[in-house]
Amino acid sequence: MNTTRTRRWGAAAVAALVGLGLAACSSGGGGSDGTATGGSGGGSKASCTNKIQKPDATKVTVWAWYPAFEDVVNQFNGAHDDVQICWTNAGQGADEYNKFTTAIQAGKGAPDVIMLESEVLPTYETLKGLEDLTKYGASQDLASKYTEGSWKDVTSGSSIYAIPVDGGPMGMLYRKDIFDKYKVKVPTTWDEFATAAQQLKDAGFKGTITDFPTNGNALLYALQAQAGWTPFTYDAGDPTKIGINVDTPESEKVIDYWNGLVGKGLVAHEDAFGTDYNTNLVDGTYAVYLAAAWGPGYLQGLSGADKNAKWVAAPMPQWDTANPVQVNWGGSTFAVTTQAKDKKAAAEVALGVFDNDAAWKIGIDKAALFPQFKSVLESDAFKNKKYPFFDGQQINKDVFLASAQGYSGFQFSPFQVYAYDQQTQAFHDMISKKQSAADTLKGLQDKLVKYAQGQGYTVSQ
Repeated sequence: MNTTRTRRWGAAAVAALVGLGLAACSSGGGGSDGTATGGSGGGSKASCTNKIQKPDATKVTVWAWYPAFEDVVNQFNGAHDDVQICWTNAGQGADEYNKFTTAIQAGKGAPDVIMLESEVLPTYETLKGLEDLTKYGASQDLASKYTEGSWKDVTSGSSIYAIPVDGGPMGMLYRKDIFDKYKVKVPTTWDEFATAAQQLKDAGFKGTITDFPTNGNALLYALQAQAGWTPFTYDAGDPTKIGINVDTPESEKVIDYWNGLVGKGLVAHEDAFGTDYNTNLVDGTYAVYLAAAWGPGYLQGLSGADKNAKWVAAPMPQWDTANPVQVNWGGSTFAVTTQAKDKKAAAEVALGVFDNDAAWKIGIDKAALFPQFKSVLESDAFKNKKYPFFDGQQINKDVFLASAQGYSGFQFSPFQVYAYDQQTQAFHDMISKKQSAADTLKGLQDKLVKYAQGQGYTVSQ
């Protein structure tokens, strides 16, 4: 491979990660009460949040931000004599990713094992920051233990770059009290959704049926993917080539639909996860929250909730109910870094930290994680779990299990953050300047192709 071109692809990935703003699906924290030697750049002193239970065992440093993760770490360490996790919360999403990127550039300072969202895996594969786990005991035989989509998201060709943990299968959370008050039928298709939006407005509802956040990157990818959109083809085994097909009939269908609803005043266009957006989610301004399986936990964490709210989870509306398509928003994994001192021990942690019922009981009950580990996902306890926030509704059985099992995976680009940033700007301009979906998508396609070519990729369209 040409060394100059390799450096350019690496530089592109680094540039794409600067200012990273992905919305992570969970958060956590903790203080320090122990230290251990091992990992972190090949044996440097590492500060552990957790207490090491067996000091003579091999230490594996881990960066992760899951809520209640210290309990999972203690469970793992108590069950293992040969290896111990030394855990640090290096920040959530962007904070952790920027530190990891810096460590890759410096050639030191990375942990042995790192929690990453699946959408950034191709970027870190390009940066040569992740180990292929097939060298250390992982095999395609593991695929049967995980959902199809989550397994596809961590593999590239014959390589396995991470182990799935949680996911974000999507559903529709709606305010039953609002739909009942205005006598509007709950939609099951996107045509019915548009009709319901108009009916709510005509009946005097002062809010909107939902929001179309132009900065809702992964959400908007999922909405387009539901119509059959596949914007990128990429294989880390052949990193000089990429297919870019952002501007397709499928994407135009979806974006034109939402652009039309916004133009008619039937859907808001507030930026996601800001103060106003969060308030609107819970005070009755929005009648619907299109959400991942972690969405209920997010809702419950917001203040200012309408005391009369009655939330119900339902399947995502479909373009064709005879051929439903399930999509995913978010999801995290554990990967072994190329700086890990003992890669076999690190792989044991990545493979084993969430491969048992005890760890998942903590993950589900204390961290609201949605498992991709099938023995837990398909268990009666998870299937039949009742959620007080939804008046005892079994939302996994009713919505999210089918969504998770129907998701077949999605290919992101090795410069995903750049692609997200360009999409946000393009959709913002589309709404603010009243542009057509067709023109918007064509401009976005041209920018991504030009960028990829400028970084040394051979681009097919």
